[in-house]
Amino acid sequence: MRSVFWLLGLAALAVALAMLVGDNRGTVTLFWPPWRFDISFNFALFLLIGGFALLYAALRALALLRDLPLQARRWRSQQMERAVVGWVLDALSNQIAGRFVRAQSAARNALDHLDGSTSGDWPRREQLRALAHLLAAESAHSLQNRAQRDEHLQTALSPTVARTSPEVLEGALLRATRWAVEDRDASAARARLAELPQGAQRRVQALRLKLRVARLGDATGEALETARLLAKHRAFSPEAARSLLLGLALDALRGAHDLAQLQRVWDGLDAAERTMPELALAAADRAHALAQFEQGGDDGAEGADEARRQDVAERVRAWLSPLWDDFGSLDERHQARLALALEPDLPTLDAAGLARLELLQRQWPQNPHLQYLAGQACLHRQLWGKAAQLLGLARSGLRDATLCRRTWRSLARLAEERGDTEAAQEAWRQAARID
Repeated sequence: MRSVFWLLGLAALAVALAMLVGDNRGTVTLFWPPWRFDISFNFALFLLIGGFALLYAALRALALLRDLPLQARRWRSQQMERAVVGWVLDALSNQIAGRFVRAQSAARNALDHLDGSTSGDWPRREQLRALAHLLAAESAHSLQNRAQRDEHLQTALSPTVARTSPEVLEGALLRATRWAVEDRDASAARARLAELPQGAQRRVQALRLKLRVARLGDATGEALETARLLAKHRAFSPEAARSLLLGLALDALRGAHDLAQLQRVWDGLDAAERTMPELALAAADRAHALAQFEQGGDDGAEGADEARRQDVAERVRAWLSPLWDDFGSLDERHQARLALALEPDLPTLDAAGLARLELLQRQWPQNPHLQYLAGQACLHRQLWGKAAQLLGLARSGLRDATLCRRTWRSLARLAEERGDTEAAQEAWRQAARID
């Protein structure tokens, strides 16, 4: 469309010029005493146009002639800049390919070109310099040359880079954090992360490094919180996120040194995490272990031990309550662990808990784990007949070695209670045969 308008404009100009000079008989008289010049108007018009064109061409030629030194300097600067960019690209390519010595050599060539050039009009001179230093530092780190790595890194973290290229500075800090993690230096990694701006600290890459730093420094609580943020941002697949959160939560539960700390860790878990069978069972096992340790190291009265056992039983029952509500969906392994976790608290089981156990046992009458728990509860209440019946049913369906051994031991004690020595000895032999 633009060419059409140009064509129409030129045609209109040609028509106007033809109408002006086609039948124009005017003259132009020039006086230069004592002379007089008479020329036609058309000739004078063409002389003016030609003179203007000639003067414009002369001025342009003079300007180009005066710009030749500047263009020469610009050409040399452009060639130098292209060479530096080429060296930086070579360093990056060799770094990705695992050729660290070549990458370091290319980065040094780029820095030598930058230091030897006196041109300061490059739009990204400092950015190129910082990238070259970063590539040299990365290559030095891969070659285990930490002194040279730190030297290049310090140059890349200069205030000039922070003003001109903040993205490069953030990248350098993230790289420095990763190097510190690989060096197993948690304090240095935390210091580098703290230097990042607030916005950069919330990025997925920074959160990944923060997770690694927290795990390196055994800060399980911080690692768990960071893992939750990463899972929220979908930094992992759902399976990987669940496995990571589960592992960190298990570490936090197992790292509790007393019941109060264990309760704080449990309260810090999310609602979805508290419904995980692995976490609830791990919390119960840790509570029983801590209770036994405190009881073994406490020289207090028997009443204090009884109060402690009651407190542990209440905590464990509260933690395992969601598993009771969803007992049918648990696999056999979790059902066995649930039975083992609840057995120490059977002597202190209240009427409501016993009624709940009996209700579940009636709902799943063929479940050996519920038969085992109900039988042990009856045994603690000296209901010998019912206990023998339930434990006798459970012994054929249990697959867990610990539960099978405990079942036979309970049957042996029941046989001793009713005076059946032969049955008691047979039950003790069956318990001893289980690995």
